[in-house]
Order: sequence, then structure tokens, then C-alpha cells
Amino acid sequence: MAIRPWRSSDVERPPVPVPPEAMPGWRGGRPLKAWTYVGAFGPDLMLCAARARIGPVPVRWWAVWDGHRLAEGRRGVAIAPHQVTVRGRLVLELDLGAAIEVVSPHGDHYVWTRKRVARARGRFDGRPFELGAIVDESAGYHARHTAWRWSAGVGVAESGAAVAWNLVDGIHDADEASERTVWVDGVPHEVPPLAFADDLSSVGAVRFSSEAVRARRENLLVVRSDYEQPFGTFSGELPVAGPLREGWGVMERHDVRW
Repeated sequence: MAIRPWRSSDVERPPVPVPPEAMPGWRGGRPLKAWTYVGAFGPDLMLCAARARIGPVPVRWWAVWDGHRLAEGRRGVAIAPHQVTVRGRLVLELDLGAAIEVVSPHGDHYVWTRKRVARARGRFDGRPFELGAIVDESAGYHARHTAWRWSAGVGVAESGAAVAWNLVDGIHDADEASERTVWVDGVPHEVPPLAFADDLSSVGAVRFSSEAVRARRENLLVVRSDYEQPFGTFSGELPVAGPLREGWGVMERHDVRW
């Protein structure tokens, strides 16, 4: 069955299983991949935590950048709809805001994602924080070779509006009904395609300055992954929102065979 790109502003949902409906573990010989990623960002602290599953194989990870030191690990991560914890180190409560949802064809199959903004309050190593956040929930039957570039962040426009963004190339990136979204004072707006610099120094007219780089290469025979996700600051001009006064978040490059 052919799937056309669909975004949640459309009336009719695609006739395939997507959350909250259970998605089968396999479709046409392709295993289900699913993940939930939470990124929370501000001038003094940036962090992320995630859980993922590639077929039957679970993976979890977390990272925190405090402006001086990058701490990261893979143990003790728990993610619930409104809470993220890393045993003994991090507690994060999420006040969820407006979401967008997208279904896209991918190879011979389809992929789904829901992105939303949030306020994140909590403690890391006893230190309290309150940050803007992006929550990425994704699942689907991705092609054997999948590659994308992605940016997620929060900040303040020169107008004083609170802004957040989710920009991508390589997945859910149709000219229309894409996941590309800029939130202005909590209201989501789809934006046109934007080009990513090969070195992740910019996306469109938004410039990125890396502060701490997370990167990992793995070759597990069946799964091979080349992943880079730096924390950093943003400047320049954001679609819909205009010039940025300040911005924080991540850029990402991921090339995977799974």
C-alpha cells in the first residue's frame, strides 16, 4: 500500500498502524525501530536522554553538558511520558506543549514521528534547573540504509518570543507534510526545506557553534552506525520567528545500516 506524506494538520490519518496503536515488530521483512529522545537546553546546562529499540535489541543513553564537562552514560535511564530519570544523577519533569505528528514513506515501507515542545524542570547531581525541551518520539520500518541531518533547539527571538525548532534533512523531509517545525510562543509552524552544512556549522540561515561533541561509531555486523551530535549555541535567522537573540540545542548527523 502506497503511503503519502501526512502531517497532523491533515484530516485523514494514513491507513497503517501508528501510535497509540501498536506497531507490529516486523513488516515486509523489516524490523521495527523505535525511540524516544528528550533534549533540554539552556545557557548553563544542556542534556539529553533516550531509549531506543532496533528490532528486539534495546539501547539507552544520556548526556549532560554543564559548560565545562560532558558527562554521559548508558545505564539507569528511565523515560515515562512526563518524566526522565537517570538513577542517582538526574530527575527531569516534563510539562508537554504542542505536538506535531508525521507519517512518511521510507523505502518500501513507512516511518512515523511525533515532535513536541516542553518545559523541563529537575535536578542533575543535586543542581536544580528549568529548561526548554524538545521531545522526539519516532518509530517505523526504516530502509536498510538510513541517513539524516537534524537540529533541535530552543531560544528567544529578537522580538522576545519564545522559540523552539525541529529541522531535518533525510527523513520526514517532503516539501510539504514534513516534520520541519518552528514553534513561536508554543504555536507550531511548518517551514520549507533548509540546507545543512556538511560540517554541521549551519542549517539555512541559522549558524551553529559547537561546545561539546558526542560521537559514536559502531560496527555490530548487522547494525553499523556513524553518529555525531554536538551540543552548542545558535545565532542567525530562524524561519517564521526571524532573528535569534539566543539559542541552544543540538545538531546531528547519523548514517546507519540496520
